[in-house]
Amino acid sequence: MQTTLKDLNNETFQLIHPLFDAPEEKCSPEGLGPMHMRISVKLSLFMLRAYLILMGLLVLYSILHQAGVFGH
Repeated sequence: MQTTLKDLNNETFQLIHPLFDAPEEKCSPEGLGPMHMRISVKLSLFMLRAYLILMGLLVLYSILHQAGVFGH
């Protein structure tokens, strides 16, 4: 499926839907090694991990509290 579009400068563009395009060769991640990250990125990812763990613990606490595990 192709669609032809024209912009304000009368340039023509051919749009091809990805499902009807020729498949691309996949890249292999083998042999790439670990990613090099700056300290700010590592700190941000650590804070995100800590936040997600804390939110998971709060959900678990809420479920256990509603189940009456802790009593009144």
